[in-house]
Amino acid sequence: METPPDEHRQARPPVAFISHAACRLHQMSPGHPEQPARVAVIADELRARGLHDFLAHYDAPRATDDQLARVHPVAYVEHIREKAPAAGLEALDPDTAMCPETLEAALRAAGANVLAVDLLMSGRARRAFCNVRPPGHHAERSRAMGFCFFNNVAVGAAHALERHGLERVAILDFDVHLGNGTEDIFRDEGRVLLCSLYQYPLYPGMNPPSVAERIVNCPLPGGSGSDAFRAAVTQHWLPALEAFAPQMIFVSAGFDAHASDPLAELQLTTDDYAWVTDAACAVADRHASGRVVSTLEGGYDLQALAASGAAHIERLMADATS
Repeated sequence: METPPDEHRQARPPVAFISHAACRLHQMSPGHPEQPARVAVIADELRARGLHDFLAHYDAPRATDDQLARVHPVAYVEHIREKAPAAGLEALDPDTAMCPETLEAALRAAGANVLAVDLLMSGRARRAFCNVRPPGHHAERSRAMGFCFFNNVAVGAAHALERHGLERVAILDFDVHLGNGTEDIFRDEGRVLLCSLYQYPLYPGMNPPSVAERIVNCPLPGGSGSDAFRAAVTQHWLPALEAFAPQMIFVSAGFDAHASDPLAELQLTTDDYAWVTDAACAVADRHASGRVVSTLEGGYDLQALAASGAAHIERLMADATS
């Protein structure tokens, strides 16, 4: 077993790990790539690396209707509740379906971000990883799609702005698919900087233009690897983040740009996810008192997901007690 660095041996674990058993019950169909094992393999890999017990573990609460209503109309939230089946599957689009356990999992996934923000703002944790599903970044204001029902990261960012009074938050999305839902929700919100890096063309088939000082979109063609990824972050994300000086950073942590992932053609490595995490944490240390809330999005090769997710979390832990 790998021995954790000395900074992981603190009496008060500085990084929160937020999950819930309900997230393992949501199932869209047998053999679906967005499967319950996705959250399990990350936790298992953390145990194998000797890191699991050095995290502060929390059960995700349910997001309240008021918390969801900051980013989704009340009518949409009611629509999702009404669609929840008592048995079987209820398809919302060709890629997105609900089983009887889906609503509970989706509420917990969104609520994880609310708890993470509260923990960071209270000083009980400096960083957080939300090991939850279903993912959220494709969920638009009034539309479920792309395996997503509620926009988990958007719920957390809105909570930071409205409940805690932050004036500037940044969302970094390195999932291989454009986070169209997050952009739909925050495109006209000046308090949010959204930086996205994704393969194009690819689902959801959108490549919207960047918006000065608010949205930095970096599409990459299939086959792009580490050099193109790191250049886009260095040349486009980091200058925008320094100029914006966010008071909290949110990460839509999709690991499906990994070379082993079956749903895309980017060629990233586990080291790339560690590198971009270090870059995000460095910005957070300069401008946001170290505050980073990261949430699982995509990642469908279980071995690559486990390795990349654990490497990401290990870097969140690396200097979180300094």
